[in-house]
Amino acid sequence: MAKKTKKINAKLKKINDISLKLTDVEFRYRENHPNAVDGVSFEINHGEYVTIIGHNGSGKSTISKIIIGVLRPQKGKIEVFGNEVHSSTITGIRKFLGIVFQNPDNQFIGSTVRDDIAFGLENRQIPQKEMQAIIDKAAAKVGMNNFLDHEPLMLSGGQKQRVAIASALALSTDIIIFDEATSMLDPKGRKEIKQIMVELKESREKTIISITHDMDEILNADKVIVMNKGQMVKCGKPHEILYDEEFLKSIHLDVPFVSKVVDSLRLNGLEVKNTLDLRELVDEICQK
Repeated sequence: MAKKTKKINAKLKKINDISLKLTDVEFRYRENHPNAVDGVSFEINHGEYVTIIGHNGSGKSTISKIIIGVLRPQKGKIEVFGNEVHSSTITGIRKFLGIVFQNPDNQFIGSTVRDDIAFGLENRQIPQKEMQAIIDKAAAKVGMNNFLDHEPLMLSGGQKQRVAIASALALSTDIIIFDEATSMLDPKGRKEIKQIMVELKESREKTIISITHDMDEILNADKVIVMNKGQMVKCGKPHEILYDEEFLKSIHLDVPFVSKVVDSLRLNGLEVKNTLDLRELVDEICQK
């Protein structure tokens, strides 16, 4: 039976360009408890940068676990590039997926950065003679090529997350999921990771899915999915979500820093345009 499963997984290919599709997905942690994910449906095209936001308990992290196959929904369908996720396909589907977790210290296995990036390649049985070039390329892409012989636990938080991203890039995964990947970082580390996410978005080679409560991060996204009480309550472009401040407050979400500045300026008698771009706001203020 195990051999048969491997055979099915080995044949998985991209059937279409829809990286991820959820159809009426439901999940609850215990019988007679409310659904943690309740009838959620959405699709993400390949190359998109999508953020999934919501306050604690909204269901966004549960969705992340469902996508990577850690949790199995009681109802609904999940497809990755047209392949339905179930027990006989999950191993093959995971080859499409890379994930960067919240706590960078929980992601390291190797004694050096090089060893850590190599770990996934060894599991994929990549020949040693090909491995070094792949490691060098992935490390260079995230600015960690000068740290390959460093011990991972001695790096800063931002550097650790860059190593985790390099590990996903080395495996040529088509989808990278950032699960609250900036929440434990200092401002410098947060800025570094956001910049890498923007660069990955601009290449359009990867699908970026970011589970986050950082309202400033979603400014960079193509699309925002808003979760509340297990349901998808809104989906749209960043400006469509962020200009609706009453809606955000109603589900206990903050507004981005730039929106707060605009509101504060207006309260103090300075009329400025609605904008989500801090530089644009500064330019407008300078012209007044």
